[in-house]
Amino acid sequence: MDYDVIVIGGGPSGLMAAIAAGEKGARVLLIDKGDKLGRKLAISGGGRCNVTNRLPVEEIIKHIPGNGKFLYSAFSIFSNEDIIRFFEKLGIDLKEEDHGRMFPVSNNAQSVVDALLQQLEKLRVRVFKNSPVADVLYENGHVAGVLLKDGQKLATQSVVIAVGGKSVPQTGSTGDGYAWAEKAGHTITELFPTEVPVTSTEPFIKKKTLQGLSLRDIQLSVLNPKGKPLVSHRMDMLFTHFGVSGPAVLRCSQFVVKAMKKWNLKEVTMSLDAIPDRKEEEVFQEIIKMVKGEPKKSIKNTLKGLVPERYLLFLLEIHHIDPSEQGGTISNEKIRAFVKGCKQFQFKVNGTLPLEKAFVTGGGITVKEIEPQTMASKLMDGLYFCGEILDIHGYTGGYNITSALVTGRLAGTNAAKSVKTKRA
Repeated sequence: MDYDVIVIGGGPSGLMAAIAAGEKGARVLLIDKGDKLGRKLAISGGGRCNVTNRLPVEEIIKHIPGNGKFLYSAFSIFSNEDIIRFFEKLGIDLKEEDHGRMFPVSNNAQSVVDALLQQLEKLRVRVFKNSPVADVLYENGHVAGVLLKDGQKLATQSVVIAVGGKSVPQTGSTGDGYAWAEKAGHTITELFPTEVPVTSTEPFIKKKTLQGLSLRDIQLSVLNPKGKPLVSHRMDMLFTHFGVSGPAVLRCSQFVVKAMKKWNLKEVTMSLDAIPDRKEEEVFQEIIKMVKGEPKKSIKNTLKGLVPERYLLFLLEIHHIDPSEQGGTISNEKIRAFVKGCKQFQFKVNGTLPLEKAFVTGGGITVKEIEPQTMASKLMDGLYFCGEILDIHGYTGGYNITSALVTGRLAGTNAAKSVKTKRA
C-alpha cells in the first residue's frame, strides 16, 4: 500500500504532524523505532506534561534563544493558543501554572498521550512500532519513500522527519535523522547540550560542602572574560556533587558552552546573587546597625535568615569569619566583603554534562534551509522537518514542546496538502 505521508518519529512533533496530515484526509503512516509512542511527552513536566505556555508570542520567542525568531510565521498560522484549543477539543482540560506553563488538569502526562493516540485511531493513521528506519529514499530531487531496517520499502511522496535531537536518548532520540537530512543536502549546525547541569572542579564542589543545598529565587549570571554578565536568570538552583543544577543553571548552561567556545576558555566564571532584591550598600548598612545594636550577639545569630543557614556558614567561612564571634569585634571590611559574597559569589565552571544528559539539543538542521510557513525543505521536494531535529532550542517551561507542536502541525498539514495538489 502506498501512503500519502509518512511521519518518522512518534514524539510530540511527530504525533502532531500525523494528526494534522490525517485531518487533511491524507493516508498517513506513523513509524517509530520504539515500542511506545509519546515517550518524551510522558516524562515531560516531571510526568505531568507541560503541553505549552500561555505567555504572549513575543515572550515565548524570547524564551527560545536558539532561532526562536524563525517561528514568527509559524505562530501566525498555529499559535500556543491554538495548541490549547486543540487539546481541549480532544477532551484534555488544561490549567495555567507559574510563568504561563500549561498542564492537564489531571496532572497526568499519560492522559495527554492517550488522547493523541485516540485521535490517530479516529483519523485511521496507520502506526508501525518497533520499526527502525534505515534510510529515506530520494529520486531526482524528490522524496520517493522510506526503507526500514528489516528491508521493507514503503513508497510515498511526502516524508516528515520528526525524530528529535540527541538528548534524552532513552526516549529514542539518538540523532538518526541528521544523516537523512544531510543526504538531502541539508546543513547540520554543531550539536551541543542545552538545558543541562553545569560542572565545576572548585574545591567546595569537590569536597561536597554544599551538595544537596538548594537556593530559592536567586540570580545567576554567566560572566564574559571581562567580568560582565552575558546572561542572568532569576530562579532556583541546586548544588550537586559534580557542580550546579536547577532551573537557573539549566537556562544559563548554553551560554557557558558558547562562552567557552567563543573565547576558547577552559573555565567560565558564574556569579551568584543570593539576595537579588536588595542592594549591597543597603544590606551592609543594615548589618552594621544590627551589630551596633547588639555587639555581643554572635555574628551567626545576627545574620540569621539573610540566606539559608548552610549557605550563610559557607560564606562566613570563605570570608574568614568565625560564626560564633561577637558581631562587635568584626571589622567593617570583613562585613563588607561578606556582603559582597552574598551579592556576587563567583565560582568557576568548566563545562556541562554530556548531550545525552541534556534536556534539549542545541544545533541541528539549519533553519535557513526550511520554509518558515510550511516546514518544507528548500532543497528536496516532499521533505518536511519538525521538532528538535531543527536548530531551534528553548528554555524548559513548555517552550520546546510548543515549538515541536507548532512545527509538527505545519509540517503535517503541508505534507498532506502537497500530495493533494499533485493528485489534482
